[in-house]
Amino acid sequence: MTHHIARQMIIVSQILKERDAQDALFGRQDDLPNGTGPEYEPDAVNYADAYRESCERAFVDGRGTFRHVFLEEVFEAMAEDDPVKLRAELVQAVAVGVKWLEAIDKQEEESQ
Repeated sequence: MTHHIARQMIIVSQILKERDAQDALFGRQDDLPNGTGPEYEPDAVNYADAYRESCERAFVDGRGTFRHVFLEEVFEAMAEDDPVKLRAELVQAVAVGVKWLEAIDKQEEESQ
């Protein structure tokens, strides 16, 4: 197994453990509203556009970071009120989060 896949398996395991801990602490909160889209935040689309532009500008300027990419994906999700599109945006945000965790773990391994 490559280090890449092993790292992902550890991260996913940690995420699932955290999810179990959340359910134990707060109970299953499956009935919460999504709370996304203009109905909940009238400026949601503007925020998403601003973070998208900020991310693009940062990479053009050579100063792009995981923070830029992650926040772009999160704010795109927050602007979405269509459940299918919201789900796709959340998958993208979580995938960027996992990639970020992989990079942190890889950097830690390389510094040892």
